[in-house]
Amino acid sequence: MNLSRFLALSAAALVASLLTASAVPILRAQTSGAVKAFTGARVIDGTDRTPIENATLLVRDGRIAAVGPAARVTVPAGAERVSLAGKTVMPGLINAHGHVGNTVGLEQGHYSADNVAHDLRTYAAYGITTVFSLGDDQAAGFAARDSQRTPSLDRARLFVAGPVLAPKSPDEARKLVDEDAAMKVDIVKIRVDDNLGATQKMAPEIYKAVIDQAHKKGLRVAVHLFYLDDAKSVLDAGADFIAHSVRDVAVDDAFAAMLKRRDVCYCPTLMREVSTFVYEATPAWFADPLFLKHTDAKVLDTLKQPARQEQMRNSKSAQRYKAALEVANRNLKKLSDAGVRIAMGTDTGPPARFQGYFELMELEMMAKAGLTSRQVVASATRDAARCMKLDQEVGTLEPNKWADFVALEV
Repeated sequence: MNLSRFLALSAAALVASLLTASAVPILRAQTSGAVKAFTGARVIDGTDRTPIENATLLVRDGRIAAVGPAARVTVPAGAERVSLAGKTVMPGLINAHGHVGNTVGLEQGHYSADNVAHDLRTYAAYGITTVFSLGDDQAAGFAARDSQRTPSLDRARLFVAGPVLAPKSPDEARKLVDEDAAMKVDIVKIRVDDNLGATQKMAPEIYKAVIDQAHKKGLRVAVHLFYLDDAKSVLDAGADFIAHSVRDVAVDDAFAAMLKRRDVCYCPTLMREVSTFVYEATPAWFADPLFLKHTDAKVLDTLKQPARQEQMRNSKSAQRYKAALEVANRNLKKLSDAGVRIAMGTDTGPPARFQGYFELMELEMMAKAGLTSRQVVASATRDAARCMKLDQEVGTLEPNKWADFVALEV
């Protein structure tokens, strides 16, 4: 498979069948004890192994039982056979920074179980089979996470951070982390940012208290940030995941070394930046059938309104974020070249940050920033799983992992 063709995602690569043994729009979900044999595909398992031609992927109870050349995999009598001849199979994509359940149209504040389920099915329709929600998660999100260890799953997997913590003192920081721990969050999320000077930034003594208390509770901390100095400071304090690009200045070797020292992952969220300015005109992808398939026409009509577009063209913050995107692109390339582990993420879920489609665009943008096809794919599969501590369950197609995969027409 020419992986650069995989990255031509504005065409039809991932509109090709999403096939997972646990989330299958074109196949019935598995029942307990069921065995399926997916045959005839070329399998890229997400490791560094050579692609497997004419492979058989054997799935039992939603998990991979075996994967290998057809001649080496025994299909049990009675197993359902599904031909994937002519297709290339790879692990389902992982979004290490998304959000679910809170947006309807262009409004937030609508968190519900129905919206969580809708968003997770939308992600899955574009081949994103796992989403790590970094904030604003409520009871319905936790319930979705707690109910997903089943072969009958019909949407993307979800992991949650709970509320984004915004304590005003070290004591409150510790109290809020304790509440997070009681909720059984998968990670703690904070923001260390002044929104281009518009808000007050969390003070060092407060985020240090968050990180310290989280680690005492066995929890990792993801940090939203913008500035290089803050990124270095939170790493010094023990932060575990950088949830956005550094966008103010060029990163330096010292920063790369700090990330590598503890294998802290870096999540670029380039499409977050795009969303801040792109609606100053009507984007070409508004006409893409792949985009339109899961998009509310009323939202597009609103985003096309001349007055709204003019307002964005005249927005100083939009133009600053447009410039920040170029910094982010260069920083991504430099950190990747330095050997920093990259986790694909988008910050989708808020208004006009379109779930599923933006993830595909993120992959394209990472490639345009200079990452190789292999690096881009790894960032959205194996490496994203490692970064989010999910690699025992997803990220590669290996025995005992969930059989979350996409089949590509390439």
